[in-house]
Formats: sequence, C-alpha cells, structure tokens
Amino acid sequence: MGREDARRSLEGLALGDAFGQLFFARGAETFDHLDPYPWRWTDDTHMALSIVEVLERHGTIDQDALARAFARRFSEEPWRGYAGGAARLLRGLFAGGDWRVLSPALFPGGSYGNGGAMRVAPIGAWFLGDPKRAAEEAARSAVVTHAHPEGQAGAIAVAVATSLVGGLQSLAPGDVLEEVARHVPSSKTRDGILAAREVPAGDAFAAARTLGCGLHVSAQDTVPFCLWMVAHHRDDFETALWRTARAGGDRDTTCAIVGGILGSTIEFLPEEWLARRERLP
Repeated sequence: MGREDARRSLEGLALGDAFGQLFFARGAETFDHLDPYPWRWTDDTHMALSIVEVLERHGTIDQDALARAFARRFSEEPWRGYAGGAARLLRGLFAGGDWRVLSPALFPGGSYGNGGAMRVAPIGAWFLGDPKRAAEEAARSAVVTHAHPEGQAGAIAVAVATSLVGGLQSLAPGDVLEEVARHVPSSKTRDGILAAREVPAGDAFAAARTLGCGLHVSAQDTVPFCLWMVAHHRDDFETALWRTARAGGDRDTTCAIVGGILGSTIEFLPEEWLARRERLP
C-alpha cells in the first residue's frame, strides 16, 4: 500500500494506454505482430502522472494541487490527445481559473466522460485493500474535472476495483463485479457493472455490445466493460489487453483502465512491451 503499488499501477496504465493507442489507425483484429517503434502514451497517462505526483507529495488527493498539476502538464504537452472539453477546462485552469467554477460549467451538469476513470487506478493501488478510502479519494480526484455524478462513479469504480482486485483472486468473476459495485454509488455506471455479471466469459465482443466499450466516451459506456475484462483476466495482462483492444471503442482509454488495475497486481509486466513503450518522466 503506497508509493510502490501506485507506481506499478501507473506503469501498467501507461503500457495499456500506449498499447491501445496503436490500434486507432487500424483495427486490432488485423494485427499479427506488434509495432517495433516507440509506443506513445496519451492524455490518460499524462493525467495519471499528476495523480501519482499529488499522492506522493500529500498522501491524499489535494484537489487544488491536482488542478495545478493537470494544468501545468497540459501547458507543457497539449498534444497528448486531450479532447476538446478537457483542453478547454485545462486552459482555463492554467490561466488561473478555479476548478470549482470551471468543472461544473464545462457541460450542463458537468462532464460524465471517462476521463476521471482513465487516470485513477493508481489511487486504488495507493490505498490497496482499503476500498472505502480509495472510493473517497477517487471521487475527490474526479470532481476536479468531472462534476457529473456519473463521471465520479466511474472513477470510484476503477479505484475500488484496483484496491480490491489482488484480494479477490478466489472469487468467481460475477462475485468480483458484485463486490466492486457494492462500493459504487447508485448510477448508470453501477447498473452496468451489475449487468456485466450476466455477460458470458470469453466473449469480449458480447461484452462490448452489451456494456459499451467507450464509443460514447462516457463513464457508464466504458467502465463496466473494463471491469468485466479485469474480472475474467485477473492473471493474464497480455490476454486482457489484446481482448480489450480487439473489442474496439476508445481503445487507449479502455486499455489504460484495464492495464492500471492489473498493473497493481501482476508481478511482471511484459518486458518486450515495456521496451517498446515511451518511457515515463
């Protein structure tokens, strides 16, 4: 519990992010080899770096410090793949705006996108085995950019899954999903996690059709699918990532979420993949 676990999660998240990003130009189903050139990570990892930075400095999510870190990193590398709404918010933060004002005003009711979930796994790893604290800290991290309850529910679900997954190895996949959902507030995201219990094992395409796989870039359209994947592939990082990518959708984000959760518990990430991935600062 703490720094090393969060950094392991961050490595898995960045590896999943960069792996998933490979498939935006061409579908994963056509791949018979891995690209040899450096795999670039995106805004998912860029924002997760700020999460870990704030945890290491404060031991908790200091929301003002997190907003400053998000804005600073964005100003340094705005080309990391930020969506239009996120870029607008981060420019406002960098100009001195208050996240308490800017975040709720970003969209009517605030954003319920998957950005709060994509970056949050290191919080669950930092508070490994303490899902209640992981949920509280995840919500604090999400609201800085995602004022809508669904955006926060997605972040809570991913952080809780990361906090718990290492201790749930003996449970059936459906029981894993039910245990995570127990800590998630009432929401479409929670409903999707519970619905994921009924999706057959081994059929990622059915999971994507039933639960969504990020095509709508919302928490409720992304997180249940990712947790289904984790529940069924807790011991196999490579298989989980390949099946996540092949299912389509917002691949860098879905792979980042799956990679971040599994990265906290898998003893060794694939060395060949790490050698190809762009290094973290």
